[in-house]
Amino acid sequence: MKQQNRITISNIAALAGVSKATASLVLNGKGDEYRVSEESQQRIQAIAEEYRYQPSFHARQLRSSRTNTIGLVLPFLTQHTCANLARELESLFRNAGIQIIIACSDEDPEQEQNVVNHLLQRQVDGLIVISSNRTDDAYSKIHSYVPVVQLGRQIGNSTLPLVMTDATAATAKLIHQLANQYDEVYFLGGDEDLTPSKQRLTGYYQGLNLAGLRLEPKWIMQKSYQAYCGYDLMEQLCETLGRPPKALFTASFTLLEGVLQYLKQTPAMQAGLHLASYDDHELLDFMPLKIDTIAQDYTALAFEAFTMLMTLMNEKPLSETTKAIPALLRWRHHMHQNI
Repeated sequence: MKQQNRITISNIAALAGVSKATASLVLNGKGDEYRVSEESQQRIQAIAEEYRYQPSFHARQLRSSRTNTIGLVLPFLTQHTCANLARELESLFRNAGIQIIIACSDEDPEQEQNVVNHLLQRQVDGLIVISSNRTDDAYSKIHSYVPVVQLGRQIGNSTLPLVMTDATAATAKLIHQLANQYDEVYFLGGDEDLTPSKQRLTGYYQGLNLAGLRLEPKWIMQKSYQAYCGYDLMEQLCETLGRPPKALFTASFTLLEGVLQYLKQTPAMQAGLHLASYDDHELLDFMPLKIDTIAQDYTALAFEAFTMLMTLMNEKPLSETTKAIPALLRWRHHMHQNI
């Protein structure tokens, strides 16, 4: 059966015996404003209802200068934190009638610039970015005509709207507890130029100071936030020591994954190891190796980023341009309680 063509404003105008302009005014709710007679308005509306007229989505976009899309730029698609934030954000924007277009930078600033350019070519109404850039020069220019919200990472000293976890405070609390129990606490981190790396390392320093434990420079080992880097750093550390470290903190869940891969292959290195990590996963509750973690509040992070961007897209001022979300410490070793 041949599908009928969708009725248009021109068709309705012809059936109602009015001009296309008059039919358009009525169907857009401006009949009274432009003094279209009540009889003509009723006739046009009746025909529209009879033929189940639906206005063109693209036409609405043109009239409003909005595409009802936003861009979400992530460094990794499958990384635990990125996946959780993307899920929360997609639900929030979908319920607001806005579609998310997700782009991945692979932690490469040049690729990030390319994917952002593609998003802008699609005329997205706003951007939420977990950026791998060291400066916000490009985003500051973009923000002058398309609102940009930083999520999870601050780009250098950028003053663009920002939502992130209070990583320094949470890390300091966790390290403080470890340093009260052990005379060595090792730190495996990622790219030292990234703001999250600096904040977590600052928290590490603060935690050691609170416990009165003097830092040994060799305790700090950094590479990048990839699982294989966690494996390599752990292998290097255990070979250097000839034993497992007494206490070890990994600055991301991906680094923890690499450490766990090494420990699976070298189970002797689990003996006496107190392992802790930034980021959490519910599966850790079922592991025989107890791992204390810093759990980010993905729901709160996503909601604040959503609220900020919607406010900016509606051309309203922000009450706050920076939001720091508290984290939850999850202690799986029995001597502690979750705080």
